[in-house]
Amino acid sequence: MTLDALLETAVTAVADAARACRRIQADLGLDPLTKGDRSPVTVADFAAQAIVSMRLAAADGGIPLVGEEDAAALRTPEGAERRARVCAVVEGVTGVDDPEVILAAIDRGVYPGGPTGRHWTLDPIDGTKGFLRGDQYAVALALIEDGAVRLGVLGCPNLSHGGAKGSVFWAARGGGAFARALDGGEASPIAVTGGADPAEARFCESVEAAHSAHGWSARVAAALGVTRPPYRIDSQCKYAAVARGDAQIYLRLPTRKDYVEKIWDHAAGAIVVEEAGGRVTDISGRPLDFSRGRRLEDNRGIVATNGRLHDAVLAAIEGAGDQ
Repeated sequence: MTLDALLETAVTAVADAARACRRIQADLGLDPLTKGDRSPVTVADFAAQAIVSMRLAAADGGIPLVGEEDAAALRTPEGAERRARVCAVVEGVTGVDDPEVILAAIDRGVYPGGPTGRHWTLDPIDGTKGFLRGDQYAVALALIEDGAVRLGVLGCPNLSHGGAKGSVFWAARGGGAFARALDGGEASPIAVTGGADPAEARFCESVEAAHSAHGWSARVAAALGVTRPPYRIDSQCKYAAVARGDAQIYLRLPTRKDYVEKIWDHAAGAIVVEEAGGRVTDISGRPLDFSRGRRLEDNRGIVATNGRLHDAVLAAIEGAGDQ
């Protein structure tokens, strides 16, 4: 398939999954599981991964998928009720009523990634804690080819677009960045805003203190002369905020020296910012390297800006010191 055809498929898949997540979020019985890394996973995580996986496989099943989730917990006797709920959601979107087909679609995400060929990477719900609070979260999908991100899509069910609740953002390398309302309508190009004066900039950072070092961010802001309060939202919606000019700087400063970022947490958002005219690197100024499998093994932290502020932000990070 051409890149344009793959992008069209990706936008449709993400929008379908995001609308399904929005319906699930309205249900008070979210009943999250706790994974081995102590992060939560919900019916919506599983359902969104199945929906996107099935949509992609139907279009071009030859492209493997690096996904955050697997179906192991749903295959246990204790997971029977949750499995039934996941399958009901997926059937409502895709029409598929075979549990084994649905679980296999989730398990398709175990591909290890790597430096050659094409593969998708998916975070079915980026910002699960935000999802559980009723706040911001995103369905994030990207296509990686020979270690480089070629296209990315963010479905943001609670991030408004033109007065409508919910939005979809997308970009393909060299083609610009765009957004539209989640429920449809005209797409419009988006672009970063702001100049090179950090005093006029707005920071965007994680709500969860465990996801980014807020104290370090505050020292960076002080060094730059930023006075506006930070814009704290969950998930890769932060990338969308920078890409469309709601903020000019997004920092994800590591809270532990041994923490390594996952590719699905950044691939889609990074290309949307870059195609909107911004710049994305790690905290040392290195480009993000998506060729190392499921993790950004050669990078530490994330900096996304409108581009014009980037070098000043990197210098302030270095000068503000580590944790």
